[in-house]
Amino acid sequence: MATSPTTPTAPTASTAPAASRTGLPGAYRAVLRAETRLFLREPGNLFWIVVFPTVLLAILGFVPSFREHDDGLGGRRVIDLYVPVSVLLALIMAGLQAMPPVLTGYRERGILRRMSTTPVPPSALLGAQIALHGAAALASSLLVVAVGRIAYGVRLPGQPFGYLLALLLAVACVLAIGSVICAVSRTTKIAATVGSVVYFSMMFTAGVWVPVQAMPEALRHIVQATPFGAASQALDQATRGGWPDWVHLGAVAAWTLAAGWTAVRRFRWQ
Repeated sequence: MATSPTTPTAPTASTAPAASRTGLPGAYRAVLRAETRLFLREPGNLFWIVVFPTVLLAILGFVPSFREHDDGLGGRRVIDLYVPVSVLLALIMAGLQAMPPVLTGYRERGILRRMSTTPVPPSALLGAQIALHGAAALASSLLVVAVGRIAYGVRLPGQPFGYLLALLLAVACVLAIGSVICAVSRTTKIAATVGSVVYFSMMFTAGVWVPVQAMPEALRHIVQATPFGAASQALDQATRGGWPDWVHLGAVAAWTLAAGWTAVRRFRWQ
């Protein structure tokens, strides 16, 4: 689980000047197309973001006790709790393990600096990476929910709009935190190291090893103040049919704003 996804090796800056001749919107689309091709050529990224969370859920589902109702969990099963956890794991893989090394590598190799000399701003590359990793995380989330429902009879979110809101906030939060890692890391090695520390911390607070609902009360209150502890609770509440607690949604939103502000202030193109 600690293995980091691979990063693209081919730069895309060379596509910017040609794309810019069609206008800035066309240039943005050209950069997005180029980055999409590179992203899809990396089986490591696709596996760890899209496939691995579902594989983990499937493996956990083979444990007989995880499929039994537990009075200590309000009559729910452990596998029911691990669907939102696996959803958050997909987000963490995308935002903290996959994206930071890519953007840091582009900056380290001077690709962003070269793009700054063209009519296409480096933000086109940043936006493309955020869009791709966000889309991959959402696709993985959909796959996890579908497999949980089909294979183990896990109920679909009883409050779909609340679930979607919590999910989108969590996606924005993890990408903002990933952008902070990019901002403070001068090299890909530093990005990988910082990303791994944050990655394991977020895995714990998301409930990968112990679901948040099964944690001791004192620890649960602490974890709920973290972005993915709060997101886990919000997703779980929406799954059970209630609107997510605004305290949990607010915590995720606050972390998103703080991380986004830090990333904007600290990010350097070269």
